Amino acid sequence: MLNDLPQVVSRRKLLIGGAGGALAVLLLPAERVMAEERDQPNDPFIVLLKGLYRRVSLGKGPEDNLGLSKVDLSDGSYSTTKIYPIFGVREGSDQDRAIGNFYVQFKGKLVAYDLPGGAIVMSFNGPPAGAPPGFGSLRPSPDGKGGTFLEGSIELTILEATGTYRAFQGGHNHMVDRLHHLASGGFNEFCFCIISQYQFP
Repeated sequence: MLNDLPQVVSRRKLLIGGAGGALAVLLLPAERVMAEERDQPNDPFIVLLKGLYRRVSLGKGPEDNLGLSKVDLSDGSYSTTKIYPIFGVREGSDQDRAIGNFYVQFKGKLVAYDLPGGAIVMSFNGPPAGAPPGFGSLRPSPDGKGGTFLEGSIELTILEATGTYRAFQGGHNHMVDRLHHLASGGFNEFCFCIISQYQFP
């Protein structure tokens, strides 16, 4: 894909001569825009939330709250697990390597994604009217070992998006989840997230 992009003339060549210097001043912002466009995630992009959750202790959230204003990740209400790339996300060539952290309120409505190049805040939606069982909610089933699988799909609205994800603000996340509530009381996540700039369904 990168080979299809037009080649950018070097700054040194553009800076030779007065007219070239003037042209360089005009082209440098466009060069930066091209670099930013190459970093943009696909629309939609897909990530996997996977692994055991751990509680984020009061006052121990990420530095600078990831630059977000809609959540307080240090208020003691969040738990976190890892994010893995599946499709269309920056730094997503190795699906076995985590690229960020996911934060969720188990007793609330907010989540946050810490991703390469930015962060996203979302809110859980209720099931739409007339939705079939398991759509917009999680159905429990025993795991045979004293725990419970919680399976289904969940819809979320994007409330805030920063960095390379700014265009996704106001968009949507369709989660397909298999959350394992362990007999020990912990939670083990396995959830695909299809994140788009448009609303669905």
